[in-house]
Order: sequence, then structure tokens, then C-alpha cells
Amino acid sequence: MNGVKTAVLMTVMMVLFIFVGRLLGGDSGMVIAFVFALALNFGSYWFSDKIVLTMYKAKRIEREQSPPLYDMVKNLSEKADIPMPKVYVIESNTPNAFATGRNPENGAVAVTTGIMEILSREELEGVIAHELAHIKHRDILISTITATLVGTITFVASMARWAFIFGGRDEEDGNLFSSLVLMILAPIAATLVQLAISRSREYSADAGGAEISGNPKGLASALDKLSRANEIVPMRNASPASAHMFIVNPFSGKSLMKLFSTHPPMEQRISRLEEIAAGRR
Repeated sequence: MNGVKTAVLMTVMMVLFIFVGRLLGGDSGMVIAFVFALALNFGSYWFSDKIVLTMYKAKRIEREQSPPLYDMVKNLSEKADIPMPKVYVIESNTPNAFATGRNPENGAVAVTTGIMEILSREELEGVIAHELAHIKHRDILISTITATLVGTITFVASMARWAFIFGGRDEEDGNLFSSLVLMILAPIAATLVQLAISRSREYSADAGGAEISGNPKGLASALDKLSRANEIVPMRNASPASAHMFIVNPFSGKSLMKLFSTHPPMEQRISRLEEIAAGRR
């Protein structure tokens, strides 16, 4: 099913670029946009995970650099019956984590230094298990492609804004109107794409993480701590395009981003985990 969603996303990306190219540049713009869309789809499939990891300056580690973390990922990946993913650490006081990669054979788990400081072993195991569930469910490719698509839509909106500002009065009214429409609708489209992709995945990964770790309460406790910490100290270099990839929203609760959160309400996620722990799910 995720393979179908990925194909749909890549098709949407291509259609979007062709449409924008036709709108802003006529037939020649449409051809250029088509070529660019092909290159973007190729890059999204093969390199989107590396782009996201580079964006957050994630550093790959081996066992000798952090034996507890490395062994935890290794043991839990064996329980999940998936290949051992690469392990990355992000230098950030804000506690958070995400998984990426195009398939389980090329998976990666990234955690911030902050998450290892505030969570207990059982809580961190729950978080790692949640991310491994994303890998096992093959959510990670569609998640990273979504990040690329949303970033692209944001770029298109920026292009439209500059075209509108510097279009000049000599430009055709149609082109200026098209730029204005793109400037308004593109960010909305980006948010809708994230909402459509990410919310249901988080519930599924929570349930999968509880099963892998065998400790739903540990994950529930971790989610509560992480949610509170990210509201107090949001991640400074977090990008809205990749916000849906993190286990909790990396933006402050006071941010306008909270109004269009890519994550389900934390209370509901914790409540579901408590029901699993009580055997009611």
C-alpha cells in the first residue's frame, strides 16, 4: 500500500511542476519543469534520506562511540525482525528522533543528544521501537519523499512570491494573478500533503513500537516527556517540510505550526498506548 502512495506522491510532484511550469513559462516552461520533475523524482527516491540527515547535521555512529544506544537499536531491530539500521546522532538539546531511508535494508534511525539525556532506558527503548516500526511498516520512503515534496512546494511558493513582487506592471495580469494564486495555495497544499500522510502513520508506529519493545507504558511516558520538552525548547533548525518525520512535533506549542500539526493529538496517542498496556486494544 505504501508503494502505491509513494508512486502517487511522485506523480503529484511531477504534475505540480508541469502545471507551475506551464502557468509561469508557457510551453517552454512546461518542458523545463518536466525535466526538472524527473530529476527531482529520481533524487527523491535515491537521496532524500541523505538530504534530510545532512539538513540536521546528523553524524553516523558505530558501537564504540555509543555502546548503549547502538546495542539498543541492534537488540530492538532483531525483535522487530528487520536489518540493523544505521544509527545517527544529532547535536541538539531538544529531545526528538526520526527514521529515514528508502527501505528496511537501507534504514536509518536518528536521535538528538537531548533525547538521551532526559529519557530513561525504558522510555528510550520505546522511542527507538517506534522508529523501527516506521521502518518495518515501510513508512520511511514515503515520509522522506513527502519532506522533499513539501520542501519543493514551499520553494514554488517562494518563486511565485518573488514573481509577484518583481513582476512589474508591464507583465500580463494573468501571470501576476497566477503568481498570487500559487503564493497563497502552495503552503496550504504542502500542509495538506503532510496531514494526509503522517497522522495515521503515527498511531500505527506507536502500536508497532509498543509491540516491539513490549512496554507500551515506556513509550507513553516518553511521548509525554518529549511533547512537553519540545513545547518549552523547540528545535531551532527544524524545517516545516520535515516536521512530520519526527516522533513529536519539533515546533513550540505557541507556534502557528501547532494549528496545523502533522502529528495526532498527544493525549490521544498516550491514551491508545495506555489501552494497549491494559489489554483493551
